Amino acid sequence: MSKEVRLFFRKFLRQPKQIGSAIPSSRFLSESMVAAIPWHNVKAVAELGAGTGAITQSIVRSIYPGTEVYLFEKDTRMRKQLIQEYPEFICAANVANMQRILEKGSGVDQLDCIVSGLPFYNFPQQLRNQLMEQIIGALKPGGLFVAFQYSLQMKKQMSRHFKIESIKFVPMNFPPAFVYVCRKENEIYWKK
Repeated sequence: MSKEVRLFFRKFLRQPKQIGSAIPSSRFLSESMVAAIPWHNVKAVAELGAGTGAITQSIVRSIYPGTEVYLFEKDTRMRKQLIQEYPEFICAANVANMQRILEKGSGVDQLDCIVSGLPFYNFPQQLRNQLMEQIIGALKPGGLFVAFQYSLQMKKQMSRHFKIESIKFVPMNFPPAFVYVCRKENEIYWKK
């Protein structure tokens, strides 16, 4: 068992609702997430819940030179590992402060894309709402929000805030996952 898998598994045993899975995302899931993004148009991207970097590795292979990358990971050990492996990226702890962190960073006002591995359905509704507000505020109009979830239970909430362009089922992951590709529309509206 690799160092990353052991770290992920220990975190899952301690806080299963925060991490969502016992092992990191598969390369099939990671590749499915990044394949949905037109990287030639991405100047700034954030990954939420970067964990041990499974999706981060696919992002690194996809970005163009000069792309600003923000990694958010709440777990201290995982974040320290990300800082060591990706010193050129900005790493932060709390997605709930994303807009403030962007402002303090390299002057990026809004992101072209946000990639998320956060287990939204495990979170209380108030936290989900707070995270969605941060995501919407940080994402430029027309920007993409690409998130994986282990069920379709977040479809209704995501459709309130974004235009869902596609949902792809990825069976080659444990557990199998759904990749939501969502676009922030130019006019922000909140469906009730």
